[in-house]
Amino acid sequence: MKTASWADGQVRCPTCDSQDVIYLENARLFKCRTKHPRQKFSLKVGTILEDSPLGLNKWLTAIWLIANAKNGISSCELARSVGVTQKSAWHMNHRIRLAMQNGTINKLSGQVEVDETFIGGKARNMHRSERARRIHGTGGSGKVAVMGLLERHGEARTMVVPNVRRKSLHGEGE
Repeated sequence: MKTASWADGQVRCPTCDSQDVIYLENARLFKCRTKHPRQKFSLKVGTILEDSPLGLNKWLTAIWLIANAKNGISSCELARSVGVTQKSAWHMNHRIRLAMQNGTINKLSGQVEVDETFIGGKARNMHRSERARRIHGTGGSGKVAVMGLLERHGEARTMVVPNVRRKSLHGEGE
């Protein structure tokens, strides 16, 4: 699946990569003329802006404000500046910060493989006093949990998992 940012300037369907696309002015969407599910799409498909009902004007303003804030920006301040609710501003703030951290606003697509591991020194290689101070239990005790996402034939992303409790990884890779 390709993103909606077309390098050559020719609009393409993100589902089938067809160039046979028309613009629906009343709906402000593009429509692919080939028969398949998800014929209608917008510029926001495949980016962090995809599932949001907010317009590009609000998103681009928020991106500019967050990128130019020296010490960060709170969701309350972002809400006042952009003209959205605090809850929407909080959501925008998190998505934009994640995109800045990853270096791209594009989501992973297609087949994505996910794996996690614990990284840290082996207990048997530590000095006895260091082992007594750091290791309290078995397995991943004293180690850092890391998650990796791999898009088939594409990009790989890694991140430290802050919480290793059950069901804590839902929504991490978005």
